[in-house]
Amino acid sequence: MFLDHPTLTATNSITEPDRIERLTRVYGYVVALADLSGHQSFIEKVSQLHDHKGTLIVFWHDAPSDDEKELFSKGWASKMGDGTTNVEHEV
Repeated sequence: MFLDHPTLTATNSITEPDRIERLTRVYGYVVALADLSGHQSFIEKVSQLHDHKGTLIVFWHDAPSDDEKELFSKGWASKMGDGTTNVEHEV
């Protein structure tokens, strides 16, 4: 079992708590996609997810591959997420 999950933060999370709930759903969805596609070390690379006014910002401990970045684009664009491809990555 992995216990060092990323921190989830959002702009206006006090007045819009659904943003944190959305990040939780997207994180679970993306981790499932990573497992299915064979990216076992993926989960250890992510340090924080932040929802900034509808843009997902993913903070990484280590530089992600293009495939790993794409997992977050798929998750954020899904019905679990914002429905857009507004995703940025920071190492």
